[in-house]
Amino acid sequence: MGIRDLVADIDSVIFDVLSDTGHIEGRAEAVLGMFSAPWKQPQIGRLNTGLREPHFVVRVADSDGLKKGLRVTIDLPELDGGGDYDLLQLEPSGDGLVSLILRKRA
Repeated sequence: MGIRDLVADIDSVIFDVLSDTGHIEGRAEAVLGMFSAPWKQPQIGRLNTGLREPHFVVRVADSDGLKKGLRVTIDLPELDGGGDYDLLQLEPSGDGLVSLILRKRA
């Protein structure tokens, strides 16, 4: 068993237990991933950091065929950043994961 197979097994366990659920336009099945909205992060004192776009990290296999402009719906309460987003770009990290860079849909 190669390292990629081992990492895939670990990813499966982590995604099954800790992931958020998203729905991508044109896909019948929900996609598991890790959603992050930087402006929702806890603040310490008055530390100002650069604002980044929200992103939804998915496995490479779940990113196949995705393109800019698709609607991505994150199944979280609105106060936690859930709702509808537009897909701006895909950023593969080289470790079997891809960040879907999002923008809140108006």
